[in-house]
Order: sequence, then structure tokens, then C-alpha cells
Amino acid sequence: MQNKKAANKLKIDTVIKNLGKRGMEGHFCETKEEAVELILSMIPDKTIVSWGGSATVNTLGVKEKLAERDLEIIDPYSTTDFAESIERRRKGLLSDYYLMSTNALTMDGELVNIDGTSNRVAALCFGPKKVLMIVGANKLAIGLDDAIARAKLNAAVPNNVRLKRNNPCTITGTCNNCLSKDCICCNIVTTRYCSIPSRIQVILVNEELGY
Repeated sequence: MQNKKAANKLKIDTVIKNLGKRGMEGHFCETKEEAVELILSMIPDKTIVSWGGSATVNTLGVKEKLAERDLEIIDPYSTTDFAESIERRRKGLLSDYYLMSTNALTMDGELVNIDGTSNRVAALCFGPKKVLMIVGANKLAIGLDDAIARAKLNAAVPNNVRLKRNNPCTITGTCNNCLSKDCICCNIVTTRYCSIPSRIQVILVNEELGY
């Protein structure tokens, strides 16, 4: 385990350098607790915070800590009313800080994300002033082909199970590039460069987080 963590640290150091070449800023955290403290330090009071659907963000406990702060929080997932949830997702695009993860991150610093409703990838591309992306070491991939394959197999399948979707993923355990009405792979977005320097802040954690 120690050797694996040491190897992950070497990989993360390389990724952080390559993110910088792409207009994104990378940060290293050894643990998810360190990541939470970093996130809290990045977000000032009296700002607007929102987030996308993310198993990583859900497991950090950071939402609860943010709720104790002097912040306006737009939470699309705290309502069972679908129309209200959609409206909150729209409003989240105008937030100051947006929390999410990524489905895969290449060693060269490119992000790959698969999304259903696509509010998450929309916010990544444009809208919120800052995107804070929390990424476990398990999300690293060699290149784009590997990253897309990782997103389809290791992210899409368990997310379909989590969301109780009735589609080929939950039957076969693998992506079938389906056109099911329950498909959550509506958009596949690759982020290769950020034209607004440091708008995307990538917090890399030396743990396995999310899918």
C-alpha cells in the first residue's frame, strides 16, 4: 500500500505540472480530510456555491461543513421535485464556486467526463466563476482512449447502479453505447485547455474516491 501511494504521488506531481500547461491549477492532498480543509479555505463567505452529482463530493462531508457557513447554497439534489431540481441545476451555472469531480484525468492533464442531464459538464465548460474539482488517484489514466474507456466502464456502470437506471449497463455490467431512455452517457466532454487561467482548480487526493 505504501509503495502504491508513493507511486500515486509521482503520478500526481506529473499531472499537476501538465494541468498548469493547460491553464488549470492542480493541488496535492494526501487525504480527503486535507482536501476538505483546502476546499473550505478556497471558498469565502457571502458567495454562491453549488455542485453537480458526484459520489466523490458526497463522501467528503464538505457539503455539511459548507452549510454551516455564511453562504448561499444551491443544492439541486436536496429536493424530490424533479422540476425544482432542474431549476436549481440551471441556477447553479451562475454560482461563484462549483464542486464536482471528473470521470477520468489523463497523465497529460486532460479531463474526460460523461454526463446525463449534463448540468455538470455544462458548469465545467462555462458559467461558475470557479470550478473546484476533487479527484481521487483512482481516476488517473494514461491517455484519452484509456480515460474514455475508464469513464465508460468504471464510472458509468456503478453510477447507473447507484441511480437505479434500467439500461444495458445495469444488465451486462459494461457500456453498450446504448440509446436507452435511461442512458446517462448523453454527452462525453473532453477538457484539454482552460482559457480563463486557474478557473478550474483540480484537487488531487492520494486516495481512492468515487467512481
